[in-house]
Amino acid sequence: MAFLPLHPIGGALADTLDAATLATRSADNAQRDATLAEKQAAVRAGWGADAAARVHEKGKLTTWERLELLADPGTDVLPVGSYVNWGRTFKGSKRLAPGAGVVTAYARVEGRWVVVIANDNTVASGSWWPLSAEKIERAQTMALRLRVPVVYLVDCSGLFLPEQSLSFPGRTGAGHIFRMNSLLAVSGVPQVAGVFGDCIAGGGYMPIISDRVYMTESAYMCIAGAALIKGAKSQHLTSLDIGGPEVHVHQSACADERVPDDPTAITMLRREVARLPSPAVAFYRHGAEPAPPRHDPGELGAILPGDHRHIYDVRQVIARLVDDSLFCEVMADRGTEMVCGLARISGLWTGFIANNVAPTPHPDRPGEMRGGGILYRDGIAKISAFSRACNEDGTPIVWLQDIAGFDIGVEAEARGLLGYGSSLIYTNSTNTVPMITVLLRKASGAGYYAMAGMPYEPVLQLSTPLTRLAVMEGRTLAIAAFNSKLDDNFEIASDDPAERARISAEMDQTAARIEADMEPIGAAARMDTDEVVPLGDLRRYLQAVIEMAWQSPRRVRNPRIWSMHDLVLLSRGATHTPASAAVAATAVDAPVDGLVAIRVTTAGTFWRRPTPRDPAYAEPGETLHPARTIGLIEVMKTFAPVAAGLTGVLERWVVADGAAVEAGMVVAWVTAR
Repeated sequence: MAFLPLHPIGGALADTLDAATLATRSADNAQRDATLAEKQAAVRAGWGADAAARVHEKGKLTTWERLELLADPGTDVLPVGSYVNWGRTFKGSKRLAPGAGVVTAYARVEGRWVVVIANDNTVASGSWWPLSAEKIERAQTMALRLRVPVVYLVDCSGLFLPEQSLSFPGRTGAGHIFRMNSLLAVSGVPQVAGVFGDCIAGGGYMPIISDRVYMTESAYMCIAGAALIKGAKSQHLTSLDIGGPEVHVHQSACADERVPDDPTAITMLRREVARLPSPAVAFYRHGAEPAPPRHDPGELGAILPGDHRHIYDVRQVIARLVDDSLFCEVMADRGTEMVCGLARISGLWTGFIANNVAPTPHPDRPGEMRGGGILYRDGIAKISAFSRACNEDGTPIVWLQDIAGFDIGVEAEARGLLGYGSSLIYTNSTNTVPMITVLLRKASGAGYYAMAGMPYEPVLQLSTPLTRLAVMEGRTLAIAAFNSKLDDNFEIASDDPAERARISAEMDQTAARIEADMEPIGAAARMDTDEVVPLGDLRRYLQAVIEMAWQSPRRVRNPRIWSMHDLVLLSRGATHTPASAAVAATAVDAPVDGLVAIRVTTAGTFWRRPTPRDPAYAEPGETLHPARTIGLIEVMKTFAPVAAGLTGVLERWVVADGAAVEAGMVVAWVTAR
């Protein structure tokens, strides 16, 4: 057996950020979190206080009141799918459908993690809207993949009929819920259900395949409600007469027990969960104890720049997610645009694969740097091997995405990126271990797919308020869409002022529409991501899912016989260039005519100012010091700062703002001091 060396990773914010940057980023992050909290509160409120009051008048609890009773005291309920249907309107309703009228969440019950699926009885009596079924099925799939119990809190009046064509038929329509019930049952995943109200048609079917079914005295389950039967058969009956607890507990045996009210039903559901086998989490810790990170997860909002084009050190992110901020990096000297390694979360082994957005050394051209956040050949090969090893050993994988895409161009094709990329896609398509994908910022192009994006079925995909999910950026897409109207420099190829104005306006509209589509809440509304969470909450969600991944016994090697040991052994003694060093490195010539050249080490576009509206980082005549930023290098929409690298006076610029530069090119002359 080889020893897995865990080393401290990351550092204090004060050592990596100046006070002004720290204050600005922290304030911006606080504003983003506040905006997200407002949206979360709006979803949780359902149709508001009046709807909640009507639920209470019936002697029932609201859905969130039931959830809070169900979860262990002092623990959090972690919602997923909160923003499904956000802002979407429907025919036949003057109101929106917050959360698609259903709450899906992770909760700890009697010390065990469960997936909860609960109709929101404040939204059209828990009706199923378009995407309600898909949201329920997504939660069922999570439970199936993680093999954790499902608790159904059923209070559903059936389909929202004015939009039935969007939710009744189709491969993932409402009927697929019952197929998922069956797959969970045949796989041995426990399901328990509480029936709390009018459960008609599909709402009546949903709890039936559960292992235990409890009904309150005000609940009923039926294929058709009293109103429909009265119309079809002219029979005057109440819904309780048709399918209340008297019928289904004592006559049909479709339910197991009747209870007087909601709190009692919740107590009985908790009792059933307590009867399940104890979690295997402590066994799989192999003697390790959970520990918080040494560096506060709440600092992530200051580490990640709000502008997706600017870089940061991803190891600082990992340091705020893993136990004790300890990390075993694997193959650190190869494919340095990617970071992969092992750490513990809640004492449980977890693999990490992350994009390094800082510039990294070109493997074949000494002294030349390449843009970060891009998949190159060596990095693809590295993470493919690491992903396969994790899968073979049974270790869950967390993917931290901040990716502009695959490398492109003649060199990329000659190096066989298509083949290496296919190998990575095959690996992630056939992995069976739970994979959790976090979209930190950019999730662009085929790189999003290759890094275990949603089409590759991670058990959970999280976005942050900074996430931008799309094939390409808005302006880039507008240029591609209007390419026939542009010249070789991507300028509008017309001398007619009116036509130029029209094309410019249309390009701006296209770019704005794409930028809006990339917004994380919009992606969550379409179910292109599972949940949008504050950066400071990432650790909490990862803890929950990693504990769920280890909660039930499954195919997993003990650490003594991991194939991962081979990768660690082969990469032992390797070193890496910290991101902070990589971004500060500039080539400085010996003096020529009293001047020293500042050269760039990466090919790309050189910018002398943060944005076109901002002043330049430095003007001729200003005194520079080695760490001072004098410009930015842009590579595939990712910006890396260029530091002066010496003390002296800036004499003159050699390149214009926005000029294309090659590695080793002189950008400025300085009088050294």
